[in-house]
Amino acid sequence: MPVTLLTTLMAATSNAPDSGLAGWTVDLMDRLGLFGAALAVGMDNLFPPIPSEIILPLAGFAASQGTFSLTGALIATTLGSVVGAVVLYWLGAIFGRERAVMVFDRVPLLKVSDLEKTEAWFAKHGGKAVFFGRMVPIFRSLISLPAGVEKMNFASFLALTTLGSLIWNSIFVVAGYRLGENWDAVEPYADVFQKVVIGGVLLVIVVFVVVRVREKRRPTAA
Repeated sequence: MPVTLLTTLMAATSNAPDSGLAGWTVDLMDRLGLFGAALAVGMDNLFPPIPSEIILPLAGFAASQGTFSLTGALIATTLGSVVGAVVLYWLGAIFGRERAVMVFDRVPLLKVSDLEKTEAWFAKHGGKAVFFGRMVPIFRSLISLPAGVEKMNFASFLALTTLGSLIWNSIFVVAGYRLGENWDAVEPYADVFQKVVIGGVLLVIVVFVVVRVREKRRPTAA
């Protein structure tokens, strides 16, 4: 029996992911290496019910076992995130909101109401929503659609998406790398980090509003 990522996991822990999403991800990375890691993360962007909180630590664990390098894991997962986001951006830009919603409505486990909330967030915060949205569940995938529909500058979209994805992916890939066979210990902390991100976004918004209000109240020079 060849030594694979799955056999390594089975040897290290009795809770090896031999089925379900985690099992599929392990098999993908075993068969395709870095391309498999990128593909798995790209699917997470196109189909939000696939959680990156499982895929990314697994990629880190794979790197710790020598399946590929840590740097390679970070580049591949970030590239997968960006490619998935770009596909959704152009879906929105080319087909417009109505057709994009029709396609979106056919994806299992997704709600149009989630897209509407994302659209409202993008309408209020624009580029900031794209950057921080990469670190918030559901928004991480859906934020690309309104960005495309509204024809956000593509270079700005690409830069913000890449930076936000790199930060998010690095946290979970490195955590999986450091934890080794205990990679699944990362998942419970994902919710905490997401709340920190949301709190940070709200704080930035409050500070921005306070500054603007103070500027408007300053008496203009005669």
